[in-house]
Order: sequence, then C-alpha cells, then structure tokens
Amino acid sequence: MVALIGAGVVGAVLATHIHGHSGGTPVAAKAPPPKPTRLEPRPYPNEVRGVHVTMALASIPGKLDQYIALKAQGLNTIELDVKDENGEIAFSPRLPLASRVGAAKRYYDPRAVATKIHAAGIYLIGRVVTFEDPILSAGWPALAVMRADGSRWLNNGGLGWTNPYDKRVWRYNVGVAEAAAKAGFDEIQFDYVRFPSDGDISQIRYPGVHAQPMGWTVPMFAKYAAEHLHPLGVRVSTDVFGLSATRDLGIGQFPGRLAHYVDAIYPMVYPSHYGSGEYNIIDPDSRPGTTVAYSLRDFREKVQGRARLIPWLQDFSLGRQYSLADVRDEIQAARLEHSKGFMLWNAGGVYTDGALATPSFR
Repeated sequence: MVALIGAGVVGAVLATHIHGHSGGTPVAAKAPPPKPTRLEPRPYPNEVRGVHVTMALASIPGKLDQYIALKAQGLNTIELDVKDENGEIAFSPRLPLASRVGAAKRYYDPRAVATKIHAAGIYLIGRVVTFEDPILSAGWPALAVMRADGSRWLNNGGLGWTNPYDKRVWRYNVGVAEAAAKAGFDEIQFDYVRFPSDGDISQIRYPGVHAQPMGWTVPMFAKYAAEHLHPLGVRVSTDVFGLSATRDLGIGQFPGRLAHYVDAIYPMVYPSHYGSGEYNIIDPDSRPGTTVAYSLRDFREKVQGRARLIPWLQDFSLGRQYSLADVRDEIQAARLEHSKGFMLWNAGGVYTDGALATPSFR
C-alpha cells in the first residue's frame, strides 16, 4: 500500500511537469514570439503628378523649395536622383565600396530632404541609375562590361557600364537604395536597369558566369531588389524604354516579366524618340498624344494590371519646340489609357508652366 501511494505521488509530480499544472491551478501557456511588423509604404497619390530633379539642382540653396512650390499647380510627387548616370551618389550611403571608388558625394542630406518634402505632403521617389556606372566600372574593372581586347567597353558617350550579370553589382546598387529607403524615401526607382544599347555592342564581353539568360537577368535583379527593399517599407519600380512592350529591344527589358516583382513600371514614352512609321504614324513627334496612347496600350496588354503604369512624359524640346498643348496632349492620352498618373521629364529641370495643372476631362 505504501509503495502504491508513493508511486501515485511520483506520477502526480510527473504529470504536473508534463502537462503544466501545479496544485490544480492552470498556468498560462507561453505565447509565441510576435512576428516582426512589416513597414508599410506611404500611400500613393490618387493620380501621380510629378517631376524629375537632379542631385545637382537639389544642392542649390532654395531650389528644392521652388519645386515644392509647384504643389500649387498640382504637383504631388518628386523623383530625386540618388545615384545618377555618372555613377555619383548624392550622399554617403556608408558603403565601403562607394567610398573606395569615389562615388559618394555631398549633394544633399537625404533625411533632411525627405523631411522637407514629406512636410509639404509630397511623395518622394529616389532614382537609382543601375548598370550604367562610369565610376564603379573604372574603380573596379572586374565589375565592368569589357571589350574583346580586354579593355573596358564604353558607350557612344564615353561612359562605362557595369556587368548586369554580376551579383556584386546588384548588391552595390541595392545597398545604395537601402540607404535612401532608411533615410525616408517612399519609393526606389531603378533606371538604366537594362543591358547596353548605344555603342558598338558587337565588342561587348560579359565576364564571369551568366546565371540566367539576358531576358531573365533584369527581372531577377528586380526580384532581388524587392526582396531587400520591401521590408524597409518602400516601393520598388523600374524605368523602361517606351518600345519595350511593343517588341524585344535586345536589352533585357520585358515589362510583362518585371510586373511580377515591382510595384510600378514607368515607361519612357517620349514621342521624339519614336522613328517615322512607328504605330503607322508618319511623324510620331508631331502627334504626341497618339504616340503615347499606342505605346501605353502595348504596356497595358503586357503588364495586365500586375503593376502600376505611370509613364514618363516629354517636357523638353528635341527637333521641335514643345508647347503646353503638346504636354497636355500627352497627359490626356495617358489618362485615357488608364495610367495611374504621369511624370514629366526635363533633364535641365525646367518644366512647362501649367502642365501639372492639366485638368481631367473625365
């Protein structure tokens, strides 16, 4: 009997430890660790109405305030250079490689700029020029696009490119983008996210292993970038050529593939860049609205709503003088093709008075 009682006591003690009870009083189960909260990006404007601003312009005292003042005409978005066509970075991203090759500059304080622009109620996009990079390709030639003779390949403008296949180039550009995201930018827009096109491409040699074909390299870069940037609470987008949805341009840009990984695609549908006869238009530049409409129609077919379409529209003169009527014609065409807004491009940062205020006829 004593042995049985002893066994019962031992069993009760064991049951207490195994099932989590003590003296008949329930003990709360240990709660699982909370899942990390994912940061959410700032809401998009109902209709994006924006302009491009270079890092050099942003560095001029009072200049950024002049662009912010365009809010009175309808502006709600500014795209600001973070890394430009020359390979310069507007501020120090605290990347050892950027410092070593001399890419990090002091054009503006990213946190101060983001605070100022957000205080005005404006959405802020950071532009990161990706594979065209004269500074990185010269500073670390192992990352460069090369020639058959072993020298660095240069485009028609004498600028070097980095190798789109090289994951080290991917990490560098996404590292720059992460610095902008942490400083408060709402969206990172990758430009020149393609293979070279302007120059003697027959001489191009891409060093190293090519992990995937050209047609999937740019989409895989976009996927890589989104995986690293989305957790930081920023959107990811890409600029693409205006004809990239119409046909294969041989540069690795396929909007239908990119749309699976990015939040928005920004087609550069500048009418002056379309050749005679495109879309059966004798002179596309003379019919800006029609040209924009045909191009965006092809994009809608390829993207199929998986990403926002926000076109870059021409607000500069090339071949003929562009007027307010021309820019408004482009804007209305973009609206008819159900775009989510528009961005105006002028490399000099001079925009047509009243264009942003173009009224909608809907």
